[in-house]
Amino acid sequence: MSQPKFATCTLCEAICGIAVETSGERVTSIRGDAEDPFSRGHICPKAAALKDLHEDPDRLRRPMIREGTTFREATWDEALDRAVAGLRDVQSRRGRDAVAVYQGNPTVHSLGAMLFAPPFVRALRTKVRFSATSVDQLPQMLAAFAMFGHQFLLPIPDIDRTDHLLVFGANPVVSNGSLMTAPDVAHRLEAILARRGRIIVLDPRRTETAKLAGEHHFIRPGTDALALLAMVNTLFAEGLLRPGPLADFTDGFSTLREATRPFSPERVAPATGLSADTLRTLARDFAAAERAACYGRVGICAQDMGGVASWLINVLNILTGRLDAPGGALFTKPALDIVGMRLVGPGGFGRWKSRVRGLPEFGGELPVATLAEEIETPGEGQLRALVTSAGNPVLSTPNGRRLDRALASLDFMVSMDIYLNETTRHAHVILPPTGPLERDHYDAVFHALAIRNTARFSPAVFPKPEGAMHDWEIFSALTERLGGRARTLKSLRSRAELLVTRRLGPRSMVDLGLRMGPYGGKLSPLTKGMSLRHLLQNPHGVDLGPLAPSLPGRLATRDRRIRLAPDLFLADLPRIERTLESLEASAGLLLIGRRALRSNNSWMHNSPMLVKGPARCTLKIAPPDAESRGLAQGDRARVTSRTGTIEVAVDISSEMMPGVVCLPHGWGHHREGTRLSVASAHAGESFNDLADEAQIDPLSGNASLNGIPVTVARA
Repeated sequence: MSQPKFATCTLCEAICGIAVETSGERVTSIRGDAEDPFSRGHICPKAAALKDLHEDPDRLRRPMIREGTTFREATWDEALDRAVAGLRDVQSRRGRDAVAVYQGNPTVHSLGAMLFAPPFVRALRTKVRFSATSVDQLPQMLAAFAMFGHQFLLPIPDIDRTDHLLVFGANPVVSNGSLMTAPDVAHRLEAILARRGRIIVLDPRRTETAKLAGEHHFIRPGTDALALLAMVNTLFAEGLLRPGPLADFTDGFSTLREATRPFSPERVAPATGLSADTLRTLARDFAAAERAACYGRVGICAQDMGGVASWLINVLNILTGRLDAPGGALFTKPALDIVGMRLVGPGGFGRWKSRVRGLPEFGGELPVATLAEEIETPGEGQLRALVTSAGNPVLSTPNGRRLDRALASLDFMVSMDIYLNETTRHAHVILPPTGPLERDHYDAVFHALAIRNTARFSPAVFPKPEGAMHDWEIFSALTERLGGRARTLKSLRSRAELLVTRRLGPRSMVDLGLRMGPYGGKLSPLTKGMSLRHLLQNPHGVDLGPLAPSLPGRLATRDRRIRLAPDLFLADLPRIERTLESLEASAGLLLIGRRALRSNNSWMHNSPMLVKGPARCTLKIAPPDAESRGLAQGDRARVTSRTGTIEVAVDISSEMMPGVVCLPHGWGHHREGTRLSVASAHAGESFNDLADEAQIDPLSGNASLNGIPVTVARA
């Protein structure tokens, strides 16, 4: 039995520190690292399931090449050569943009993928890129770009010091925080209540967070923007604005006042399901609290008013002086500063549009809701090849059945993934990287979104197995093969970048980033400061202090001023105003999604540890809605939307708002041709077989996954 090795759980945004004990190539125990200054010994069930992931017999460990309907193992050289030859063939026949890239959210949980996927994508020379961003946080990144000048300048709620947390469409007790890296979040929220603070949750379901908070209001799915508009209207009408120092570098107060004038609490109340008195009280109490923060997540993003709702979360914090204030919402000061060092670009919006539907790009990516139609629709620029990286869009993007058919029609497909799943079964070549415990890790993204400034480097728990490749090595090998002979200045630059990054490797690149960051000693060997060596000497991580005010210096706008009322959001308000009457008059059931602590989108259902116990893929429905449809607990119900029909077990629950039903996301492991023995035995039904690719936020292009009209009947 070895001494424990200290690492990071990379299965969600909480980045908890873990202590892993091993025997040979097997994991004997995983527990929380009690000496970690950030996670403080906390882990959730997902961390312990890293053992299942590491030892999973279904996990791919050698490259796979498809021949007809079957796969065979191949050497790395054969698989890499086949992958590049297939992509080149499609581009030579159909053009550069006939090849697309899709990156799933596990990409940001891997240091190697974060650093080495971008050069590979540039080497493909295609502008057709997709990712899980546009079924998740795109509206919040768009708001950050428009208001603060950079897509990753995302204000983080200071939950360790706030007295009043107002939560829209988020369930951090289950998500462990999201765009708010917060390990042990339940105890941190309980601490707010212990110091006589308040947590108020607005959600169509009385979630685990709402139950902890004690203060909960049902809100009609997709109307968070209307509620926020009414609150902003109240702040102006009642003279409750207290921007404090922010007023000196914020533009747009008078413009915002006029733009929100039509959205009085009385006018929006019928559409939201909240009373006018409740909306006013929410605004007054938020403005009166000594230290307050407003926080919203996937529930406000994945709806057809997601862009405006995300903007208004920031607006509410600014108008009341909560932005850049302790106990409010602040920007981080990470040791490896992906914003300050320009490791991630500021973003861009609408510089081009998708070929078929004309949806806008953001940050160089198109909305994934348009992927299937870009494959199916003939004409110049039709997609005929796809590269997926750590993603399963058949189960995680809207209208999965349509995308499933579209992927089957491609000329060529390459997948970088450790599983033969619902998406990768369509690939011609699968390139499986090492697992999370077999590679070094530093959380470049989630330290930048954390509720406290910390840093931690995790050396690999296990050595790289013989014959395996890390994801960064796979990306480098593909990039090198794609590069060929440098013929232009751009290709010369790309080749130089490849040579430098391959020689450095992830460790040296992290060391350079830490040294050049805000706590580093730069490149002088005599200057003390943050470095990789310092983190290796502190295996539990280091605490760098609480979030601190940083404005206006941290802003990335040209004049270092906040744009309170960007034109693109103001231009969407007339559309939202036009929806008021139709929302008030509409009837029928609306479908929303939910998370489970023992689940992680579509990519951890092959873990016996996580799927054991009662089935979790059930349809939650309010008692009056079940009674009117003749449904009893445990019955099978037929749920139908515009895009499809599923049958699922019924869970009658008073936690649901009447008129709203709820199904978890990421299930549906019943498709043939996969190699997921545990997941297939607990298949469930796919939420995204009901989600509608035509239902989007017209402003941002983000998929609208909350508020899907459905009918429910006894099966």
